[in-house]
Amino acid sequence: MLAKEQISLMSSSERMEAMELLWESFSTEGIDYPSPDWHGRVLAERSEIIDSGKATWLSVDELQARLVNR
Repeated sequence: MLAKEQISLMSSSERMEAMELLWESFSTEGIDYPSPDWHGRVLAERSEIIDSGKATWLSVDELQARLVNR
């Protein structure tokens, strides 16, 4: 079992690898973990915005620029 202290000693790449392994175990072992209710509400809100035609879209370049400037 991993302790929080062990995780804090990992490099960023080691943490990413650990997350990837965890997600892979969920998908290959068929673990069914329900999404929280708020996920459904957010998706419904976003679908309404798209359906209303009020959604705005970013290109990959625009998104990357926005993330860099955070």
